[in-house]
Amino acid sequence: MTIREQLEHDEHLRLSEKAQFSDATLGRPRPEAATENDVRTCYQRDSDRILHSKSFRRLMHKTQVFLQPEGDHYRTRMTHTLEVARVARTITRALRLNEDLSEAIAFGHDLGHTPFGHAGEVALTEVTGKPFRHNEQSLRVVDFLEKDGQGLNLTYEVRMGILGHSRSGPLPATLEGQIVRISDQIAYINHDIDDAMRAGILTDADIPREIADILGDTHRDRINTLVTDLIFHTAETKILGMTEPIAAAMEALRSFMFERVYKNPVAKGEEAKARDILKRLYEYYIAHPQALPADFQPQLDFDGMERTVCDYIAGMTDKYAMYKYDELFIPTAWQVRG
Repeated sequence: MTIREQLEHDEHLRLSEKAQFSDATLGRPRPEAATENDVRTCYQRDSDRILHSKSFRRLMHKTQVFLQPEGDHYRTRMTHTLEVARVARTITRALRLNEDLSEAIAFGHDLGHTPFGHAGEVALTEVTGKPFRHNEQSLRVVDFLEKDGQGLNLTYEVRMGILGHSRSGPLPATLEGQIVRISDQIAYINHDIDDAMRAGILTDADIPREIADILGDTHRDRINTLVTDLIFHTAETKILGMTEPIAAAMEALRSFMFERVYKNPVAKGEEAKARDILKRLYEYYIAHPQALPADFQPQLDFDGMERTVCDYIAGMTDKYAMYKYDELFIPTAWQVRG
């Protein structure tokens, strides 16, 4: 018995019957022969493939909420992703579900996010005339764009978990995927409060008292309340979810954040500029497709110009988008030689 086979066997001994077992995967888009000396389950391999991908590394330079914040401690897409993964693993471990699957989904869920956060989504929606949804783009990244068009060839369960992590996507079939969907909301609502307080937009006293009385007064208390309530309520009812008061308080907190932070002119004051940057870049590359990088040129033949340009811009980091904008539209300094 190989190490992989032993790990798969152990899953059946320690995990709940509701878990998604590694040896029961629906497989990959392209079948791969299992090697005899493999020491990882299929979901562990998927986590590693995502973690070592170029698109994962770019998350460290992509906006979460605040564009170009002054300070080193604001969240990025990378830190958000890691926080989601930890919340999801805590929940899946407590419920005896497959931690490796939840981790892989969490690692990949935001790979398709544009530069400048949701402002980038708005910009690409406007210029293409089609809704740009980051969950769909995340699936596109792992299926087609990574590894020079080969994709990462991930398992069905990870791919569908990535697609279904947001409210606009289909509900994942696995409990692990559904947990990542909830963990994403738990993580971003709470760490965005933390960042908003760091930016001076919120104070502890601004959180409505009726919410704080239920969820807690601190970042740690809120996370602990939401996660433990989800775990114990699910274990008791055998249905994934929170108790009604906690779920209602979380939804009220989400609504509060949309009104006070996500639509706040301080947090969003630069978004018009960010959208303009991406629109100008899109228009330029549509008019000059030959200026696209060499590794995007073959894509023009089978995906067309609009799709290829959209993929290129969506994959940019904030810094790279601004660099390309400067390069293309800002006059460079020149010197008269005497």
